[in-house]
Amino acid sequence: MRLMIAGGGGFRVPLVYRALCAGPFAGLVDELVLFDVDGSRLAAMEAVLRDMPADEGSAPAVVVSTDLGQALTGTDMVFAAIRPGGTAGRITDEQIPLGLGLLGQETTGAGGISYALRSIPHMLELAAAMRRHCPDAWLINFTNPAGMVTEALVPILGRRVIGICDSAGGLVQRAARAAGAPLNEGTLDGVGYYGLNHLGWLYRLAPAGRDLLPGLLSDRVALETMEEGRLFGQHTLEKLGCLPNEYLYYYYQTAQATEAIGQQSETRGTSIHQQQNSLYPSLLQDPHPYRLWDAARRSREEGYLAEARTHGEQRDESDLAGGGYERVALSVMRALSGGGTAQLILNVPNSPVSAPAPAAEVAVPGLPADAVVEVPCQVTPDGALPLPQERPDGPFLTLMQHVKEVERLTIRAVVAGDREAAVQAFAAHPLVGSVPLGRQLLEGYEAAFPELSQLWT
Repeated sequence: MRLMIAGGGGFRVPLVYRALCAGPFAGLVDELVLFDVDGSRLAAMEAVLRDMPADEGSAPAVVVSTDLGQALTGTDMVFAAIRPGGTAGRITDEQIPLGLGLLGQETTGAGGISYALRSIPHMLELAAAMRRHCPDAWLINFTNPAGMVTEALVPILGRRVIGICDSAGGLVQRAARAAGAPLNEGTLDGVGYYGLNHLGWLYRLAPAGRDLLPGLLSDRVALETMEEGRLFGQHTLEKLGCLPNEYLYYYYQTAQATEAIGQQSETRGTSIHQQQNSLYPSLLQDPHPYRLWDAARRSREEGYLAEARTHGEQRDESDLAGGGYERVALSVMRALSGGGTAQLILNVPNSPVSAPAPAAEVAVPGLPADAVVEVPCQVTPDGALPLPQERPDGPFLTLMQHVKEVERLTIRAVVAGDREAAVQAFAAHPLVGSVPLGRQLLEGYEAAFPELSQLWT
């Protein structure tokens, strides 16, 4: 199998390569093609991969390319993890809303809309190029905001695009371990989870038929062993009656999160930008680039959601080891290529693309059939089939519907060249909630990213 990674100079590429060299995914890929528009970043990642310990017979051949058509030709599977504007763009995504007293975060709120306005056009170009050069290939999308970007691509690629994120699956695994019933990888028996990317809730955990979630929510000691238990606290979780995705911290504790980010000496984007600016040149000079990269990776993981850990709490060791989103992506790839079925939480249309269904047959009742949702799916060579979930409780469904409308306005802004839709997307977001603020946000981002103005017809 030939796998191409769009964004092949990205920081996390070695995680994919490492997983392809050992363990259950070894031998799955014969050729790994790294495509990127930045040749220097490609060279740095190539140096890391060359230095990475691997069994001689299991490591795929690595090809690097800055020619998209060449990289796609003959490809069976495409992973996409691009960041238009780079880490410098992330700083701007965070700082413009902070300057208006709003939450400044990469994928949640105004920063996520800005990121999507830059990402979607490039991802549409990638999807169109796939139709020309490898029409039978699957696209596994990591590009954030993952759910919104995936929904924008469905009209071009149909069921052959699947969005992934490791935060929902990580939540389920942590909850199962805390409840004393760890799940086997690739199975979600008895799991109930519904939501959008970075906006979901685990509402049932019944691997053997009995729901363990109420007991877990009432067990303060068990909750303290998992990230979400420490993040939200037992009182909030018992009141909700479920376990929220960690990104819901930004909705449930907006003022606290905004204040904590504002009090930091630098935003997370600034920290990552500085780290990568010094790291990439060093990778080309250091005699042990893999070791240097891995130390940087661990440092980066330690800073994840730091604004929510205001009392010096440390992340779990299992969360620092790596092995998150790339394992989800490779599990999807293996199942699509006939290596056995898998159950995974993925971003897919609410009902199968090939067979639009009435509302009663959607995976998440209350959301449109063609809306991309994040739910447990059964993955086979035919694609990812969303599994039916319960109708979300009122406040959960209302928030999902609200954010889904924001996502659709953002997509319309790009696809139709509709600037007013972009204003409305910012204004309608629950973390903004004001047309004047929506206009200020868009004007600020247009000044920082001149390419946005080229979108409007």
